[in-house]
Amino acid sequence: MANRWVRPSQTGDTMEVTPLDDALSRVGDRWTLLVVDALMPGPLRFGELSERVGGIAPNVLSKRLKQLESDGIVLGTPYSERPVRVAYALTGLGRDLAGALSLIASWGAGLAEHHHEHHHTACGSPLVARLWCPTCDQPVDESDATSDIPA
Repeated sequence: MANRWVRPSQTGDTMEVTPLDDALSRVGDRWTLLVVDALMPGPLRFGELSERVGGIAPNVLSKRLKQLESDGIVLGTPYSERPVRVAYALTGLGRDLAGALSLIASWGAGLAEHHHEHHHTACGSPLVARLWCPTCDQPVDESDATSDIPA
């Protein structure tokens, strides 16, 4: 079962929130995910980012960048003072999204290819995404994982 915690709702009441609820509230729209994806290779200026995320209106891009900065996912660094111009880059938290976006992209590619799966070359078995401990260099079951998200 997913961890749950309580946060105030817009009406002042409290509501139960899961980690998925929280993640979707931060990055759960098309433009936000495309902005994060565009920044994965490295920092981009506003114009470069606008080109990379084709079809996004400048006011929408500006709003998404402000929200991503507020959420600690993107960092804007001025490179010019007059006029003020900013280059945007993913923070560590933003780079942590790379794995999730990769899985979503693979899932989307699978839909396009009628459930195409990646297979292990040695045995032919379908591959699955798992939690991994880089210190112990081994997979971890969800039951053996803890979260720093308040319960």
